[in-house]
Amino acid sequence: MKILAIVPFAIIFLLSCTQHPDNTAEPKFELSDTIRHMMLIDSVRSCNVDDELTLNGKVAFNQNHVVKVFPRSSGQVLQTPVTVGDYVRKGQVLAVVRSADVAGSYADLSSANADIAIAKRQMDNAQSLYKNGIASEREFVEAKQNYEKALATKHKVQSAININGGNKSSASGQYDIVAPLAGYLVEKKLSAGDYIRADASESLFTISDLQDVWVEANVYESDISKVNNGYDVRVKVPSYPDKVFFGKVDKVGEVLDPESKAMQVRVTLNNSEHLLKPEMFASIVVSNQEQHQATCIPTQALVSQDGHNYVVVANSNDSMSIAEVQILKTVGERTFVQTGVVPGQRVVTKEQLLIFNQLIEQ
Repeated sequence: MKILAIVPFAIIFLLSCTQHPDNTAEPKFELSDTIRHMMLIDSVRSCNVDDELTLNGKVAFNQNHVVKVFPRSSGQVLQTPVTVGDYVRKGQVLAVVRSADVAGSYADLSSANADIAIAKRQMDNAQSLYKNGIASEREFVEAKQNYEKALATKHKVQSAININGGNKSSASGQYDIVAPLAGYLVEKKLSAGDYIRADASESLFTISDLQDVWVEANVYESDISKVNNGYDVRVKVPSYPDKVFFGKVDKVGEVLDPESKAMQVRVTLNNSEHLLKPEMFASIVVSNQEQHQATCIPTQALVSQDGHNYVVVANSNDSMSIAEVQILKTVGERTFVQTGVVPGQRVVTKEQLLIFNQLIEQ
């Protein structure tokens, strides 16, 4: 009976001794050389929490670099040798005007010259008579004063001619409207044959160098706290949908428009390529840095699946793992997360979807 009881245990022992180890273990995930060269890795950081505000606005002239040209005298436009878009040099003729006022000024100048000649002759005679004791000192002083008045009258007339752009041809009643500075002619409001008035409230020409422009936008009352001087700005215009212009808020209004209840903000943009034109519509994204910090990752590192968000974490030994993250908010190229990764870790930002799918299949 004892021998029969021992037999089953002996059989089990022999079977266990002859059992071979399992050689079909699950293969370990490894990066191929191709993926290793194609993928990109970035770091998880602690960043200031950003907020963005999108505004609609338009491109405008930089009023600090714009000059509006007005007429100096009434008259009829004879010619305008420039067109909108032309680059004009300082002093270049923009229009030639025939003016009765200018012609009258030259007539006054001729009369003033004649009065000076008469007053000078009378003063010389009075001086000679005074020296010879024939005329009194009062008569000589009066003649001298009349001469000085004639000189002053001529000076006044000559100043008016100079203000009106007097030149050699102005005696015929013509004067030139010239560019006060170099730049691009962006507005022209007259043509040959038009009659202009010296008291016109509207400018004839507008010149701007367009090296930089303003972008103006309205901020509604509920968003005023999200905009301040110095905030970074990204601007896009429909004409160049793939191009982004970068600048900063340089002026925030102090009062609200009584009708729209909005406050105006202004951004100055470099326009050295002259792509931005005044009156273009623009989309303005204002980046606001808040005071607290949060863990941030590159937005392109995210992998979304079944309503959840994941990242592929690159470990120090080249092994990869998947981490689910809870998103606080996404601002442009950065996403702020609450859980899942910590600053100092590294995440895959290119080819991460391919690696993610391979890890899921393991």
